[in-house]
Amino acid sequence: MESRRVELGWMRIFSEIGKTGSLSAAASALGLTQPAVSYQIRRLEEQLGVSLLKRQHRGVELTAEGQRLLDIVARSVSEIDELARRFRTETDKPTIRLRTDFAFSSLWLIPRMHAFRTLYPEVDIQIVATQRIEKGRSDDGDIAVVFGRRSEFDRGALLLLPEKVAPVCTQGFLDRYGSLSTLDDLARTRLIHLDTEEPSPWFDWRTYLAELGVRRDGHAGQGDLSFNTYSLVVQAAIGEQGVAIGWMGLVDSLLATGMLKTAGPALEAPERGYWLLLPRTRDAQSDLLAAWLMAEAGID
Repeated sequence: MESRRVELGWMRIFSEIGKTGSLSAAASALGLTQPAVSYQIRRLEEQLGVSLLKRQHRGVELTAEGQRLLDIVARSVSEIDELARRFRTETDKPTIRLRTDFAFSSLWLIPRMHAFRTLYPEVDIQIVATQRIEKGRSDDGDIAVVFGRRSEFDRGALLLLPEKVAPVCTQGFLDRYGSLSTLDDLARTRLIHLDTEEPSPWFDWRTYLAELGVRRDGHAGQGDLSFNTYSLVVQAAIGEQGVAIGWMGLVDSLLATGMLKTAGPALEAPERGYWLLLPRTRDAQSDLLAAWLMAEAGID
């Protein structure tokens, strides 16, 4: 496949004659008969109305008109062959597709992609971010990273990022609204929520506070903010709009740089989290990406 050349008819024949100086040698190089090559050149000369070759005892010599044509043809054939080679290289380049949600792709995966590109520059990766991901393994070679409970996945699923959360906000927010030294302080402050169409499958503010035995009175929620994607929740927290539920793993880099700070105790749900799903039919590329994801998550 790689070595097969694009069919260029008389152009390739004429280019080969100019390279070899012989009709027979050109025919042999192209897998043609010498009469077939002679016929193509005669037809070309008839169409152009000029002689292109001088027949000699040993081979042929280009006429002045033939040399002018060869200058154009040889360059064109060479450029087309190079372009075809690039097309084949791009087509044959291995591609891996990873399906996951917006939060994992934007906050965990994208900041780490430069490391994957450095290790495997020859592999293309396509990230498909969607909130509607099937929790079964794919038949088409896709890898998936999906949030859920252990009971929702088969035995082949691997827990990549267990659910562990803590309230997060900026130091600027704490300076303006107080240190939030108690859980009651936290319940009274402005909170940033992630909207979900159904009851939240992960910790939200209601379940987080309930787990800690804290009640929030009816007036405390005035001024709260809600967003439909977790990336916007995090951006609002960075913008000092309130306190958000921070997913450890998704906001680690923001905590490490001091852009966000924890503002309350952490809670864990070891049976929930992001699970790595390998395709039913695995190949070298899917295994490569899976191993890299596990290494980045600190899993042996």
